[in-house]
Amino acid sequence: MKREPDFGNLLKVLERKVPDRPTLFEFFLNPRLYRELAGNEAVPERLMHIPAYRNAGYDYAPILAAPGLFPHPRPAQEASCSMNRSEEHTSELQSRGLISYAVFCLREPEEAYDSRYMKEAAACLPPGMKLIAYGPDGMLENMIRLIGFDNLCYAVADDPEWVGEISEKVGSRLVHYYKTVSADPAVGACIVNDDWGFHSQPMLSPEDMRRYIVPWHKKMVEAIHGNGKPAILHSCGRLDALMDDIIDVCRYDAKHSYEDKILPVEEAYERYHDRIAILGGIDVDFVCRRTEGEIFKRSAAMLERTRARGGYALGTGNSVPEYVPDDKYFAMIRAAVPGVEIPRA
Repeated sequence: MKREPDFGNLLKVLERKVPDRPTLFEFFLNPRLYRELAGNEAVPERLMHIPAYRNAGYDYAPILAAPGLFPHPRPAQEASCSMNRSEEHTSELQSRGLISYAVFCLREPEEAYDSRYMKEAAACLPPGMKLIAYGPDGMLENMIRLIGFDNLCYAVADDPEWVGEISEKVGSRLVHYYKTVSADPAVGACIVNDDWGFHSQPMLSPEDMRRYIVPWHKKMVEAIHGNGKPAILHSCGRLDALMDDIIDVCRYDAKHSYEDKILPVEEAYERYHDRIAILGGIDVDFVCRRTEGEIFKRSAAMLERTRARGGYALGTGNSVPEYVPDDKYFAMIRAAVPGVEIPRA
């Protein structure tokens, strides 16, 4: 028998309270799981993840309402507006003039927002279920994709005023996006997804993160909170030096993305659970390499660890890409939803 969705349980987690039952959280799964979990439900393909999340026992489904907000056009190929995803260099955008041109070409939030998609998604929601809106990548990610990581590092040292201008162009669009999407009654919370670090440290110095990135995250959270919705940060990397900024300056309600070789979720919970909700954390490598029994045991132990104190939802440390074996994914979520399985015709 399917578990009926109740977003109130996840809301309690985000408020660092004890939910009425074990609760799941996952940023995203993968197309194969979406097809399998959706079963025979008649929904458009781009909305297939909604019944998939519902059938797996989640109380929400993620959604991106403005996928084209940052197309990152290359001046040499203006017509195609193809995206450059390099984190090292952007050969087409080597000069300040060309990069400024690319920034100038960014779409305005109003024209990028897909209100029709949001209405279609809301119509697919069963009673008790909400959408959680995430972003078209984040502040730091979009700055890197516009400039290239090497170029950004040089510019931070050589031309900080220009970096501030780019930060404003990206940040203001993201604030507008989250202010708009969080006002939708079908949206129960928002994820601000922005990878800040490597395994060893943040991608920029903590001081530079506080100058160019943190203030815009604070504004995004204020926009989300202004519409009465919780804000979740999804960010990879070692962020010890920035956790006070995440919690006390930005005022995020929850943090997602954990890796065992950086900070195991068990340690993260003990260190931070009284200040911020902890989501997911069962390391993706652990889920891939360990036996189903080991995965179930760790997942169940994490739920038991947090049962009386609250503020935790079970899930992977990052997401469920296609290389994660289905049986191992199910071994994890069965700790929270016993008997869950692929729907059969």
